[in-house]
Amino acid sequence: MRLAQRFTLTAVLLLAFAGGPHVAPAPANETSISRRGTYEGGRYTIDVPAKWNGGLVLFAHGFRGTPHSSISTYVAEKGYALAATSYRDQAYRVDWFVDDVRALHELFIREVRRPRWTIIHGRSMGGHVAILSLELHPGLYQGGLIECGVIDGVGLGDFYMAARAAAEYLGEVNLFDGPDRETVVRRANEQWLPRMGMPPAYTPRGRRFDSVLKYLMGGDLPLRLQGIPPYYIRYIAPDAGPDTEELRRAADTRHVRYRIDPGLGISEGELNAKVRRIAPAPGARSRSTNPAFAELTGRITVPVLAVHETGDGRVPWSLQQSYRRRTIAAGADHLLVQRGVRWPGHCALSGEVTGQALDDLVLWIERGVKPAGDDVLTTDMSTLGLRWTPLFHPDDPARGRPTAPAPPR
Repeated sequence: MRLAQRFTLTAVLLLAFAGGPHVAPAPANETSISRRGTYEGGRYTIDVPAKWNGGLVLFAHGFRGTPHSSISTYVAEKGYALAATSYRDQAYRVDWFVDDVRALHELFIREVRRPRWTIIHGRSMGGHVAILSLELHPGLYQGGLIECGVIDGVGLGDFYMAARAAAEYLGEVNLFDGPDRETVVRRANEQWLPRMGMPPAYTPRGRRFDSVLKYLMGGDLPLRLQGIPPYYIRYIAPDAGPDTEELRRAADTRHVRYRIDPGLGISEGELNAKVRRIAPAPGARSRSTNPAFAELTGRITVPVLAVHETGDGRVPWSLQQSYRRRTIAAGADHLLVQRGVRWPGHCALSGEVTGQALDDLVLWIERGVKPAGDDVLTTDMSTLGLRWTPLFHPDDPARGRPTAPAPPR
């Protein structure tokens, strides 16, 4: 090869790597693409804007949800493609849904072309789908965006069983054994609730339970009390139907170390010694049998950005803490950024918050610029989410103080 040719080739290679060690640009399509149809995973949608820049957001929806992303318009404005699926079933079967989303990814490649990067965006239960996909199929996706998600997987089942066991012991009402679900629900409503009260109007017994619940949810979180009421009955009575059976079968509370504030008439030692312990069904939590309902490993290989309400009463903040610990143990915590939003409720995040998270994740993937986040393991939770909360709740003690400016983009 002549010297001039070698110099030209070297220059081209240097230009190709100048943008970082990530992905090369894809050729743009001149017209938009919008497709709807069915496939082995259910109903799907594919939307590709004109002059597509090659990025794909693959959306995994929540439990009993629909394949509609809250940031679909934002995704299109940024020049990214969006693909979403309904899944093959309405049950909590993330083992199936991981395959459904992967099949949609393959369908997109066949029908459109291979994207230069794919971000899997999981919302609520879809967060379980997304994080499990990243652990089971390293290299398939280039990033993960977890929105109000079940980021610690089967830990959600552990939380609900641990809360109900504590409620049973502290309320002295059997909340597990009965001929049918209706009997247990009747006990909860007719016997347990009168003894314990509803938040915030707790009885003395109820204050004990709330203290235990506080620690199960992750600590003294901003707006935790405001986020509890819509989901309170779920903590003490079983969820309905066979569609959550796999999650319930895999639940395990034997590792849970209960905590309670002093001065409430019961010690942590007594509580941990006497509370009912739940073991999973044989084989239900086996990684070799069904890793979707086993403990996650924390072994992520690509950037993940998670955004979660501090006062989420349905999918507690403690799942963010648990998964952070898993990534630390796996040596992968540098690939996980987590942000709190000071708000009660589940999946009440604004498009502004999720859109900023997507922008920051793309910048991380494309240019290696790691975004800022919160320390989810901090013992002082009073400042959680200040930087990422666009509007303070009326009950937020931080209301009236300025939020920190968002990072430049």
